[in-house]
Amino acid sequence: MKTIKKIKEDKNYTAVDLGDLDELMEYSLIHKVNKQKIEGKVFLKDATKSTGTEISFNSLAPKSEQPYFHIHNKNEETYIILKGFGFFQVDKECFEIKEGSVIRVAPKGIRGIRNDSSETMIYMVVQSKENSLEEYTTDDGERVAFEPKW
Repeated sequence: MKTIKKIKEDKNYTAVDLGDLDELMEYSLIHKVNKQKIEGKVFLKDATKSTGTEISFNSLAPKSEQPYFHIHNKNEETYIILKGFGFFQVDKECFEIKEGSVIRVAPKGIRGIRNDSSETMIYMVVQSKENSLEEYTTDDGERVAFEPKW
């Protein structure tokens, strides 16, 4: 089983390295509910000490699908397809997805994903509490004078 490598950490950040995304299948975890081993998935909340999001990198073998549909109680999810193509279903609507597709699903949306390509699908999921984002982009940012070290 592959583990996340810590690059550097200080009071204002944590940087980690997952390695080559083509090696994502080397990660595995035990599902908290059904106790089954899941390969090709890695969660980042604990590794990065995140307090507002859960981010995961996921893979689906060629011509396969996530073995279950699911909902959430409080969190919306945003799926970002990085490699491969297939189908995504929310409730009774099914549509094509491919590299570059981004899908946001409300907590109660019943969701599932299928890889229809002949290569491993790689996708990222960002999970956060619905309606929790109060300020964003330039509304929450402030430019500061700072000397780069690179």
